[in-house]
Amino acid sequence: MKINKYNVLIALFALLMGTSSCKKTFLDETLTTARDLSYYKTDAGIQSLVNGTYYQVFNTPFNGEHAYANMSYGTDEFHVGGDNSNAPYNSYGNGLASIVGAVSSNTITADAQWDNLYIGIGYANIIIQNATASTSTLAAIKSTALGEGYFFRAYNYLRLVSQYGGVPLKTVPTTTVELEFTRATPKDVYTQIIADFTQAYNLLSNGASPAKITKDAAAHFLAKAYLSRASEINDSWNGSTKAADLAAITPLCDAIIANHPLAPNFGDLWKYTAPESANEKLSEIILSAQFTADLSASGQNTQHLYFASRYDDLPFMQRDMSGDRPFSRLGTNYYMYRVYDLVNDSRFWKTFRTKSLVNKASGTYVNGDVGIMYVINQPGDTRFSAYKILNTVPYARTSKTIANVYVAYPNGTTTDGALFVDVRFPSLSKFFDGSRAAGFNDVRGLRDITLARSAETYLIAAEAKIRLANLGTGSYADALPYINAVRTRAQYQNGENRTTYYDGGGASNSTLQGGIPMSFMPENSYAESNNLNLLSAPTTATSLTVASTTTLPTQDEYIITRLGYTSPYDRMMCFLLNERSRELAGEFKRWEDLSRTKTLVARAVAFNPDAAPNIKDFHNLRPIPQSFLDGIQANGLALTGAQKQAMQNPGY
Repeated sequence: MKINKYNVLIALFALLMGTSSCKKTFLDETLTTARDLSYYKTDAGIQSLVNGTYYQVFNTPFNGEHAYANMSYGTDEFHVGGDNSNAPYNSYGNGLASIVGAVSSNTITADAQWDNLYIGIGYANIIIQNATASTSTLAAIKSTALGEGYFFRAYNYLRLVSQYGGVPLKTVPTTTVELEFTRATPKDVYTQIIADFTQAYNLLSNGASPAKITKDAAAHFLAKAYLSRASEINDSWNGSTKAADLAAITPLCDAIIANHPLAPNFGDLWKYTAPESANEKLSEIILSAQFTADLSASGQNTQHLYFASRYDDLPFMQRDMSGDRPFSRLGTNYYMYRVYDLVNDSRFWKTFRTKSLVNKASGTYVNGDVGIMYVINQPGDTRFSAYKILNTVPYARTSKTIANVYVAYPNGTTTDGALFVDVRFPSLSKFFDGSRAAGFNDVRGLRDITLARSAETYLIAAEAKIRLANLGTGSYADALPYINAVRTRAQYQNGENRTTYYDGGGASNSTLQGGIPMSFMPENSYAESNNLNLLSAPTTATSLTVASTTTLPTQDEYIITRLGYTSPYDRMMCFLLNERSRELAGEFKRWEDLSRTKTLVARAVAFNPDAAPNIKDFHNLRPIPQSFLDGIQANGLALTGAQKQAMQNPGY
């Protein structure tokens, strides 16, 4: 959508400047073209501001690096992939503080996320106030715009409380300079969030998803808010609301699921072929951040850059559109290789790119030979002598050797980490974008970003059932139908070719490639990794359904044992969090999931080698930005050092 996101700031500036004037009448002028905040009291102004708020709240975080830095780094799933521009967010070292020291010009400041969220809240407050006061009888104002305003405010506050704990609550527009703020308690912030999402749910209708906020979108995030309030990070105060919160979740989720059936194949979600392609409009998608092929519009999606592994520095390879521009910020942790059933669960092989074609022919290799293969094998595999093997592993379809082979577990090793040596990893490809319009160095991506889909709704309902069982209501088995629905969709289907692969890099065409051969290969390393015959890989479905809560899948039992869990509740919550990884890997949810469940420290220590030496319990919350603490006052005076420390989260 095309919007002028600066209208509100310009209007505020004009309002403040208008308080002074010159007494010399010959300078008096009547300006008839400027807008002040009164424009946002009109129907057109309210709707214009709503459009701008969609951009500010949903698009802005994905046009840059603070989304992955705050929501994907520092977890069990990913570590620093090669470029350490935002390494403090992953390592939890001294660099993660109220001021984040610049590693490079790409380092995200400590206040980037905070400021973005509060700007969104400011816009939402103006929408709510003006839509409420409006005398319009249009449903577009009194229901849709007002409901969107409540949603925006709740969405931003849910992100704030999930990252920082208690934060200042601001629920009316700012019309003068304000300098005095105090932090509300997390309890009060959640009360506001749930009230706002409830208002949005009551006001909005369905039918405009995923481009617009709907009743189902409000229900999805209301369920998330209830779940978050009922989570371990709030156990010191949530006793009086926990049971009711958990009971409210399932009816919300069931209604959403009825309206948003899962895509038949997990791969359908990532089968991006061009802007506005079918995968961006699947019924499973509840809400998404909309991007456009119009490069004159402000801001583009840059997430395709950050999860891509370097390929263009390897022999016989060069950068092209289909391989994307590899900023290599996030490398895959070995947890991701251990959490999937790599034989029967299709999600790993449809989430990660494990093969690429030669696109810089030389010597015995021609363009179109296999240039890169990642073998994601099992511990103890003795087939490969080293983690890096050049020009000696034959490719079964041609008997020609593969130029560059990397092996997760070489030479019979059972220890994680061989691929960390050269910082090589299969790329998470959910955001790959070969459709970029200005060449292979262009950073402006055109794909939408999914913010909510019903596969997560199933898992929210499942987690609520697990938590209710722990409170004595129902049983842990009540969660299994919801989890199994997601797992059944994930399993390879009868007759499915398990070696076929697709990602958005395949959207590239000869014009975009600029004459460079394509490195995208429509095949994965499923067969080679699982020591199966590439030419006759299995095609008969094996069920991933879990029948008992006492006997969980082998992959989950391994992780449960490694983390030392024994109680039925801890085991089931571990299984649930593992399932969220398998389904939602890289979708900007993981840090907040682990923080709210207070499993962040244990999982980072176990599976993230960069974070393990430094992470402590206080890292379950982010530091309050120094720029905020330095800019506010108490009783008309700047805060003292002691007052700033009292307002800061413990440990920082």
